[in-house]
This record gives sequence, C-alpha cells and structure tokens, in this order.
Amino acid sequence: MSERLEERNGEPRVPRVRVEPLGRSFEAPPELTLLEAAAFEGIRLPRMCRNGTCRACLCRVASGEVSFTIEWPGLSREEKAEGYVLTCVAVARTDLVLDVPNAEDM
Repeated sequence: MSERLEERNGEPRVPRVRVEPLGRSFEAPPELTLLEAAAFEGIRLPRMCRNGTCRACLCRVASGEVSFTIEWPGLSREEKAEGYVLTCVAVARTDLVLDVPNAEDM
C-alpha cells in the first residue's frame, strides 16, 4: 500500500525522486513524466522515443510507486513485478528512489 504524501496548505506534497547512483534529487509533479521532471532539474535520464516503446529509458524503482500515462507500457509482467519502469511514460505517485546507472548531470 502506498503511503499518502503529506499535505501542505491543503495541497498534496509533490513527490521527490532520488536518482542513484548519481545522488541527485528532483520534484516530480503529477503533470510531468519522470523523464520530463528530471530534465527540468538538469538531470539527463536515458531516452529515445519518449512514448514507451523503445525501452531506452528502462530503469528500476528501488522504492516508491509510479503510475503510467499509457495503458500498457513496453514492459513484461515480470519486469513490472520486479520494479522496472519506463521513465518516459511513468509518473511518481509517492517519493521514489530510481536506480539509473546511466543518469548524468546536464
């Protein structure tokens, strides 16, 4: 079960995402995918198609929960069960820790 994000002034708190092993964090508002939110904070995550088909942005969620902007992203059931996501079509539902070995500062 996901933990509810604390409210601040009656508004839900925006989830924070930490990218490891880079050690950088960013806020991930619900209107942005993880890929978009990271880019706004100067973090380059692997990417290519930006629509969930090429799998270039495949990474693992070490902790936290996401939802997807498309019904079935290009992941197998096993990959989803193991915590893999495609950052181009994933949105943070809770605070997250992402394991993205190829992440870089822009």
